[in-house]
Amino acid sequence: MLRPQLEAIIYAAETPISLDQIYSLVKESLLAETPGIDPAEIKSRIRATLGELIAEYSGADHGIEIRQVAGGYRMSTKPEQHDVVRAFAKSLKPPFRLSLPALETLAVVAYKQPVTVPEISEIRGVDSGGVIATLLDRKLITTAGRKAVIGRPILYKTSKEFLLRFGLKDVNELPSMEEFEKLLAESFQSDFPSEGTAAEASSSSPETAAEIAGAPEFEPATNEEETETPAATKPE
Repeated sequence: MLRPQLEAIIYAAETPISLDQIYSLVKESLLAETPGIDPAEIKSRIRATLGELIAEYSGADHGIEIRQVAGGYRMSTKPEQHDVVRAFAKSLKPPFRLSLPALETLAVVAYKQPVTVPEISEIRGVDSGGVIATLLDRKLITTAGRKAVIGRPILYKTSKEFLLRFGLKDVNELPSMEEFEKLLAESFQSDFPSEGTAAEASSSSPETAAEIAGAPEFEPATNEEETETPAATKPE
């Protein structure tokens, strides 16, 4: 029980995790397994198990190792694998960069799909044509035919890339709107600032984020790649 827990904790930790941090995470489960065990014995078991993991990962059949770094433990690739890891890193796609209007629009498409640009613009309160182009370019949405109404506007839905980005099997696995807000924040927060302007963010309906998908309240971007027109003033 303890061994897989430590392995998972060290793997998931973004920075070296200390013995005290590990202790606080696993003590409850160890107390449940062995009632009355004292803190010193718990730490002794943790140290022993860490030693076993370090020895196991030091073997030639592992490409990663567990090391003590800056007072804690962390997993890292072994020096002899750095060339292949560096080649892999260079092959990765550049990070996504999305503005607040784009995040709002993506949320609308995700929860209202298939949906047309006029319908998205009505929900957001601004013309969303330019933002749709950005999402298409990022391959987060795709076309889904045309709606059987006058003018036959194009329908849009989320794409396979969207599912991959959010780790979903299909759209039926979409979380609640509140949880989706957190996913958006985790996936795109580090990419701000990006497209869009402060005017764009303020011109969209203030209820959109809360009512449609709770889009995170990030600082709006400053460069003007997307241009939005208030839906009410858009010419017929």
